[in-house]
Amino acid sequence: MVRRPRLEDVAELAGVSHQTVSRVVNKHPNVSAGTRERVEAAIAQLGYRRNTAARSLVTRCSQTIGVLASEFSQYGPANTLLGVERAARDAGYFVSVAALREVNRDAILAAVRHFMDQSVDGIVVIVPHLETPAALAALPVGVPVVAVGPVGNDAVCGVKVDQRRGAELAVQHLIQLGHTRIGHVAGPQDWIDAVARADGWRCALAAAGLDADLMIEGDWSAGSGYEIGRRVAVTRRATALFVGNDQMALGVLRALNEARIKVPRDVSVVGFDDQPEAAYFSPPLTTIGQDFEELGRRCMDMMLRALGGTEGPRTLEMEPKIIQRNSTTTPALPMST
Repeated sequence: MVRRPRLEDVAELAGVSHQTVSRVVNKHPNVSAGTRERVEAAIAQLGYRRNTAARSLVTRCSQTIGVLASEFSQYGPANTLLGVERAARDAGYFVSVAALREVNRDAILAAVRHFMDQSVDGIVVIVPHLETPAALAALPVGVPVVAVGPVGNDAVCGVKVDQRRGAELAVQHLIQLGHTRIGHVAGPQDWIDAVARADGWRCALAAAGLDADLMIEGDWSAGSGYEIGRRVAVTRRATALFVGNDQMALGVLRALNEARIKVPRDVSVVGFDDQPEAAYFSPPLTTIGQDFEELGRRCMDMMLRALGGTEGPRTLEMEPKIIQRNSTTTPALPMST
């Protein structure tokens, strides 16, 4: 049986101490570039692989972050998870994912117990539902927990994009163009982000003295946007629509096009998320951008501070931005009410 190369073998080949090899493997900054190159070359030549099981026994750390997530079919949660995974890997951590089929307190607690059985070092929660904050408040865990979104709980850190502000940016853009009848195609109102976006829409209209009386709820899908767009095409009550995500906006654009309603000449449309395809919609979609990979990185930054016992903010809010393309313009003649 061929013996696996050990850390001491790498040290001998590189001509350094085994402590230096350990520093290189663990990405310690206090190693010169030349020494690091020699050690990495020796690792590659010998095919050395760190024994993480043995290391866990010594350090009592698994180098694993549990990620509790739901709604992978949606662009935001899926790309936030990707951002967390990339940032964790860059920091030398593995990621273990528990995907919830349904979101409730029992399902969340069962997933957390699963993570604790795996001895994860910390847990990131990407479950964007209204039930999540209350469930997190009851979590009996002894590891750091970082949630994406508002948590309302001193025991759990939170990182989020200001969804309400994003909605306000969308509506203010339309108001500045001259629109006074601005409808909202909302996401499902059991989602934290959808509620915040609807609230931002109402507040921006109220601040301008405009009515917030045209909101239709969808389910985030292009299909629901399409059906809502068909209804909007018949009633013709708005000159502009703020749509809760880009996928629903895609469906709205198709429905309006089929009804021979020109965007943006007849109706302006603003989406939310700035998914990569938004720039290639017809017309290219004005939307609200949020950086999901950066969101994941900041989750891991907060996690690493907690794991290292470093003081820092327990909540962090990122600013969205509006990306103006060709789906918005000044309003045409007022529509009927």
